[in-house]
Parts: sequence; C-alpha cells; structure tokens
Amino acid sequence: MLDGEDSEPKDENKKSAPKKKNKAKRVDVTEGVIDSSIIPLDQMLPPHLYIVPSEAHPLFPGIFTPVMINAGEDSRTVEEAFASDGFIGIIMMKDSAADGNTASTADLYKVGTVARIIKKINLPDGGLNIFISSIKRFKIKKVLSKTAPICVAVEYLDDEEDDTFEVKALTRALISEMKEISENNPLFSEEMRLNMVNIDNPGKIADFVTSILNVEKEEQQKILEETNVRSRLGQVLVYIKKDQDLIRIQKKIQTELQENFEKNQREYFLREEMKMIQNELGAGADGSDYQKLKAKIEEFKFEGEIKEAVENELEKFKLMDPSSSEYFVSRNYLELITALPWKDEPEENFDLGKAFKILEKDHYGLDDVKKRILEYLAVRRLKKDNKGSIMILVGPPGVGKTSIGFSIANAMNKPFYRFSVGGMRDEAEIKGHRRTYVGAMPGKILQGLKITKTKSPVFLIDEVDKMGASYSGGDPASALLEVLDPEQNINFRDSYLDLPFDISDVFFILTANTLDSIPGPLRDRAEIISLAGYIDQEKIEIAKKHLIPKNLAKNGLAKNQVRYTKDALMRISQEYAREAGVRHYEKCIDKIHRKIVMEQLTGIPADIKTLSSVGKVNDDTVNGLEDLKSKVWTIDAKDLDKYLGKPVFDESEIKKASVPGTCIGLAWTSMGGDTLLIESITFPSEKGGLQLTGQMGDVMKESAQIAMNWVKQFAIEHKIKPSSWFERNVIHLHIPEGATPKDGPSAGITMATTFMSLLTGRLVKPNVAMTGELDLTGQVMPIGGLREKTVAARRNGIKTIYIPKANERDLEEIPEHVKTGIKFIPVTNAMEVMKTVFQPKEEKEDKGYGF
Repeated sequence: MLDGEDSEPKDENKKSAPKKKNKAKRVDVTEGVIDSSIIPLDQMLPPHLYIVPSEAHPLFPGIFTPVMINAGEDSRTVEEAFASDGFIGIIMMKDSAADGNTASTADLYKVGTVARIIKKINLPDGGLNIFISSIKRFKIKKVLSKTAPICVAVEYLDDEEDDTFEVKALTRALISEMKEISENNPLFSEEMRLNMVNIDNPGKIADFVTSILNVEKEEQQKILEETNVRSRLGQVLVYIKKDQDLIRIQKKIQTELQENFEKNQREYFLREEMKMIQNELGAGADGSDYQKLKAKIEEFKFEGEIKEAVENELEKFKLMDPSSSEYFVSRNYLELITALPWKDEPEENFDLGKAFKILEKDHYGLDDVKKRILEYLAVRRLKKDNKGSIMILVGPPGVGKTSIGFSIANAMNKPFYRFSVGGMRDEAEIKGHRRTYVGAMPGKILQGLKITKTKSPVFLIDEVDKMGASYSGGDPASALLEVLDPEQNINFRDSYLDLPFDISDVFFILTANTLDSIPGPLRDRAEIISLAGYIDQEKIEIAKKHLIPKNLAKNGLAKNQVRYTKDALMRISQEYAREAGVRHYEKCIDKIHRKIVMEQLTGIPADIKTLSSVGKVNDDTVNGLEDLKSKVWTIDAKDLDKYLGKPVFDESEIKKASVPGTCIGLAWTSMGGDTLLIESITFPSEKGGLQLTGQMGDVMKESAQIAMNWVKQFAIEHKIKPSSWFERNVIHLHIPEGATPKDGPSAGITMATTFMSLLTGRLVKPNVAMTGELDLTGQVMPIGGLREKTVAARRNGIKTIYIPKANERDLEEIPEHVKTGIKFIPVTNAMEVMKTVFQPKEEKEDKGYGF
C-alpha cells in the first residue's frame, strides 16, 4: 500500500486529532452509501507541523513504513504531534549536522514530506515504534520554534505536469528499466514489482523508484525537492542507468569468482585424491602438515641463503614417508623455523618512571645498584638501540640477583627467560646439537627465542662463574662468549638450525658469585654491577616488606596473622641467619610458620623433642582450621628458642683477638664478605722457620712469607728479638676453619700485625679489624671488595677498620647506614698500623720501639 490513508479506519484519526474542525466523515460500509461531503486527506493537512529530523535517506510521498524513534527530543516531538492532529514532518538533516548533537532548523533541508501517524507503540527504553503513511511534499515557510519540539509553518508542494505525452514516454521507459533491474537483483521482492506496476501517477512512480534505488541520500533529496514531474523522471532514469552499469560489473565479478571457486574446488578434490593415492602407496607427506608449514614459511618472505635452505628442506619433507624417522626430524626442524621470530621488529619503548617504581617495589635498599640500572636503562631509552647489551650482576647468594633480573625485564616490558650454566660442560647446550645426532635439539638461546616469541627479550644466564671445565664436548665458556659478543651474534649460527639468526637485540643479564672464574674477554664486554650483602637493619626491613608476607601466603596464613617484634627479627639475623644474603633468613621464617600451622592443626608442640612422647594427634581438622583462620600470633625474641631451637651463632662465637698473637682480618669470598681470625704461636725448634695451616692458597702463603720477613727484619733491627731467636723457634700461623679453602691478596697487614703481637706480647685493641696487602718495604697496597668487607665487619660488631690509603676513595660508594658506627683509618705503611693498633702497655718498661 503506497498512500496508506484510505485503508485505515477514521476513528483512530479522531482520537489523534480531536480538536480538528474539518473532520472527514466515515464510509458506512454496512449501508453501502458514501457521504458526498468526504474531503481528501491532502486537503486536510495542517498549516503547522512538528518536525522529526532524519539522519538516513529522505522520505518520499506515498510510502507506508515503520519508523524507530529513539528516546529523547524526537520521542517527545512525536508524542506532541500524535496528541494534536497525528501529522508530522520528516526532513533530512545535512551531513554537517549528523554528529550526534541536537538538531536545529539551520541543520535541516527546506523540503520534506508530511506523514500521518497510523499507529504508535511505546518501547521499554523510552523510545517509540511508529507506523506512518507519507502524504505530500512541503516546504518550510517560517520557523515557529527553533528548538525541540521544532515547529514550522509550511507550504505544501504540488507536482507540475506540463507535457503529458513526453511524461508517459519517460514513465514507460522507467518501468521497463526497473523490470530489468528487478529481474537481476534478488533484493527486489514481488511486492515491490506489483506496487511499481499498479501506480498510475508518474510522479509517484518516480518517487517510489528513487526510494528503492541505491542512490546517495543527497541525490534523493534533490529528487524530493524537484516538483516538475518530467524533470524528476529524467533524473531518475539517469540513476537507473548508473545502477544497471553497477549491476553488470557486479555480475561480471560474480561470474569470475564463481569460475575461480570452481577451479579451486576442482584442485582441492584432485589434491585429496592424490593424497589418498599416496597414502595407499605408503609415500608422500601428510598434506595438512606440508601445506601448514609451507604457508607459514611463505609469510616470512625469506631471502638468500635462508630461503634456499628452507625451500630445499620443505621439498624433501614433501617427498618423505610419514612413517619414517626422517619425517619427524624434518618436521621438527621446519616447525622450529616457523616458531622463531624472524620478522619481529624490536622497540625500546619503556617508561623510566615505571622502571624506578618497579625496582623500588621489588627490592629494598641496593640504592647504588638501582641507580646504575636506571642509568643503563636511560641510555638505552635515549639511543633506542640495545646492540651488544650485557650486564653482569655479581654478589653472594641470596642478595637478589635473579629477582633483579626479573624486575629489569618487567620494567622494560619485555619477556623474561632464565637458564643456568652452572656445571655446564657441553657447548651444545648453548649452541645446539647437529641434526645428524639422534635426539638433536637447538641450544638454550634459540629455545628462549622460541618461547618468548620476540627478538628482544631479556635473557638471564645464571651462575656464569660455575661453568664446567672444557673437555671433549667443547668449551661452553667460549661458546657463551660467541653468543654474547656483539660483533659475532648478529649472524649467530646454532648448530641445529645452521642458519644465521640475529640475536644482537637480546638483552643479556649474567649472574655470578665471583668474577675470578669468568673469562676476561667476557668481563671486558659487560657492565659489571656488584651487589654486597645486607646488614641487620636491612634484613629486618626486607623481612617486613617482602619475606614475611610472601611466606605467610605460601603456608596458607593470612596477612598480618603472624606478627614479629623488632627484637625477634634482629635476633634471627644475629643468631640464626648471620649471612650476606637473606636466603637462610627466609628459611627461618618459613620454619616458624610451618610449626605454627602444625601446632594448631595437630596439637603437637613446636618445641617437642621426640614424636614418641605424643599421646594423641588432633583429628578435628574442621575446628582446627576455623581456629587457625581467626587466631593471631605474636613472635617475640624469647619465642625463637621454641620455634628455631638453640641459636646457631652466639656472642661467644664472635671472633675476638683475645690473646697475643691473634688479629682479625677482613676477606672477600664468593659468599660475600667475612671476618678471619688469624692466630699465631711460637715454640722452640732446631730448624726454626714458618709453619702455615688452614687451607691457604698460593697467594695467601706468599703474603704470610712477606709479612713474616718484614716483621723479622723489623724485630732484629729494633732489637725486639735477636736473629738467633728466629733460628731456634718456629712461628706457626693458622687460620681457623681449616676445611674451608682461603686465598686472596688482602691479608698481608693482618698477618704482620699478628706476628708483631706475638713477638711483643701486646694485645690488639678490641673490635678492630684490618685489610690490606703488604710488600717487603712495609707499604700497604690497595685491595678490592671493601663494601662487602665492611658489611661483614658490621655484622660481627667491628668498630674500627684499618684500610689502605688508596682505598679511601671507595668509601664514597658505601652507603651511610652501612658506615655508621664504624671508624675507618687509612694507612700507607705498616708502621702506622703498629703504632695505634695495640692496647696500652701494662708493664712499666718501655723500650721505645714506637708502638
């Protein structure tokens, strides 16, 4: 139905416009009589209309259609129109106004279509669904209300028909062309074809055809504004011709697509048939594997050597028997190639502020380490280049080297991959095995790239200082050097892959306990960052912020369910976990939490000695769990004996130089700094000489001999002891814990002080330690590891440290909270030590030796 107004009962129109003066009389169908006073609907059109803007195509007269009205101003406008007379004006909005803002009259075209609301349905969201019958064109004469609801005074436009014969010809041509389009277009329904044939008004035919053509809305608006029927029909014919051209092109494309589809279908069936034949014959690769690998390899667009090698391998794979062992070897090789990030373009795009926050959150203290890491990252951020990036984190166990590596990866927004080379003796674990071996695999480097799926991950290589010695399997240290060398790893060749792969974008982080066993060329290429141990105060803070919350969750306890006093945490550090790191400290906390849970659920006391004394174990687990969830424990220093047993260390075990011939030295080991108590005694012997015990290395033995000769020369020169005394007495030097190997060039001054204390019978002042190498002239030479030694000294209650004058510059790198309470005495000669290190003389006699 095109007009839509004559088929609807007029009493609905009565309800929608009760105030109208000129009302149309109803047709009395039962009597079959038509009242002569019926007025056509287009003569009843009101002079004023409420306007509903349309963002879609314009509405043409003679159309019966549903319209969705969104909740808001348009909905209120429709309600106003429906309540008054049931007529609304539909006008299309201009493109410049279709931006979601409230429409005004300036945003609308001047010509629209008046429509009668046939039915209105309210929707749950506040919107409306209305059925309208469009009636006639109108033009805005005057705006009565510019804002919603927009109301305008209108002038209705009639069609102009001038040349009847030409109009009929154009109408027939239009209907003929539309029949051709409708036959080729399945979107044209039978109802559309019937409507088009049954319309007898040329102007309405043009309107109907325009409304169903695929024409831009601006062109449709031009046709709506055209009142001359002949001109309107001519414009519509032009659009029909364009649509026909479009349909012809579309049909041509569809034909070509159909032909290609049929060709592909034929090829598919042939391939399936060929695969079935090959399977029957027991030859040929599985088509799915081959096609899948081929498609992935083609995506990489390899060139040169790589393209040739991969294509050759792919062709061999195609011809292999799927049941053969070579088939799976070749497939694994090709799958590795497709899994590697060949085309990944790495970017250095990380936030330094975020990196700082992550480092602060994950680690307490280590300010100088964090500073150096931020400096390193800042340079990378500026350059946006990470070629040849190698960092070595050196420090004792338990100080957080591995976790710092993970934090760096997190700060840089990069994937993290870790593997250890400790004890590695075969270079194939780094560079891969040759494919000729059974069970061959790529090396750790390619495995990491395959897992992280990027060319620029962060690789953490643990325990570089513990690589095994080279043997027939090759030298893993040399292989690792090739991997890390920025001049070589641009074209790194894994023995399994045997193709050049660029790994220069990988950020390598190495960890080690000591630098001594790391190859020199590798140390030269890397940025070395040293991590010293922690003092007691630092351990307490780390326990509060990291260890205790983490371990509570590990043992199923709630946050703050177990609380520790400061004295308890300090006692754990001093008497149970006197180490450089916090690994053993964490074990102590874990042990406390485990015993708390056991005691609560089983009823077995935490300090029980033998389980045989237990009469009964709780089996009421439900009640035990409820009590466990609600109870809070407070651990004080006195409670540690119950949970941790007797202290591992006590004050009596702190090393003290309590007798003549003893002195405390400072040493640096792979486990961090430590204090050494050096002891010496003398006894008569016909041979005389120096005897050394305590597992000393060659360097330390030389230091002992130098110190002995310097003291011997000084004693003879100042008549402390005659030369004959040294010939008739043996001096025995010992360093306790003889089962532990000890070596290093920093104990010379300590040994000399020990010998001098022995010869003079003078005691070294309490809480004094020293470090420094000695030459034959008595000069004190510089040493390394001063920070680690200082931490160890503080851990053992040392108050005064003698250091070489040349190491005075290293004091700036030691944090203030570590140096607090310790007096450093820089010395250049052994005599400066001898004058001040001994306790005051008790005897009255003073021989005037100056010490």
